Amino acid sequence: MSAPERIPPRGVTTAGPAHAELLARGELTVRGRIRDASNAALYCTVAHDGREAACVYKPVAGERPLWDFPDGTLAQREVAAYAVSEATGWGLVPPTVLRDGPYGEGMCQLWIEAAPEDGLLALVDAQEPEPGWKAIGFAEVGEGRTALLVHADDERLRRLAVLDAVVNNADRKGGHLLTTGDGQFYGIDHGVTFNAENKLRTLLWGWAGEPLTAEAVEVLERLRTALGPTGELTGTLGALITQAETDATRARVDALLTSGTHPEPTGDWPAIPWPPV
Repeated sequence: MSAPERIPPRGVTTAGPAHAELLARGELTVRGRIRDASNAALYCTVAHDGREAACVYKPVAGERPLWDFPDGTLAQREVAAYAVSEATGWGLVPPTVLRDGPYGEGMCQLWIEAAPEDGLLALVDAQEPEPGWKAIGFAEVGEGRTALLVHADDERLRRLAVLDAVVNNADRKGGHLLTTGDGQFYGIDHGVTFNAENKLRTLLWGWAGEPLTAEAVEVLERLRTALGPTGELTGTLGALITQAETDATRARVDALLTSGTHPEPTGDWPAIPWPPV
């Protein structure tokens, strides 16, 4: 057998379709624990047929109960978010599978090596964002001072804002945005998604109320077809989330196409996660 294909120490910068098969079939070895994660998250390597990659493994047994999500379902929601991302063709979520591991069934996701500075978020001493930036809101920065929190007016972020609206992401923080050294972009941590009730909570409000791009409309129309009664995505989600949650996902796609605009905060739910990063 040939030696394993070596990768950067902490992950890859570009994910490909073959990574999902490697995650699903490879031998999973725990290397350490990610201590700043809210649920049990283990840094691992996965090896199969001469290939090796770094990944994160989140066992269902390590999930903390949440009042608004059924216990033991966060791993499935992460996989469902990957399925929807793949259906869009945007590839915004790293390859993610549901599999057995050293601590039982859990989510296994390819580890992405992020660049130290991505330039997607900033705090500025201004009342309005400069060209190329979108306002999120004002944040306290100490000693009674506030600064304007902004995100980049970036096509990749705008696509992710649409994906988050579809999957009803309740926790899109700045730390969940990964840009690699070669310009690839990914969003991670999708455990609190697909709730049947509106729970969209995100930093990516910069386009709220603005018309969707033509590309986004085309993608949403494909999703609507894929989420039809006999659609492939309907079948995939049916094995991961409830029927009511699948129906709600379809309804969110329909609502976006009907309005033709990015959603706006409703006031029924905190619009921005805390902490934001």
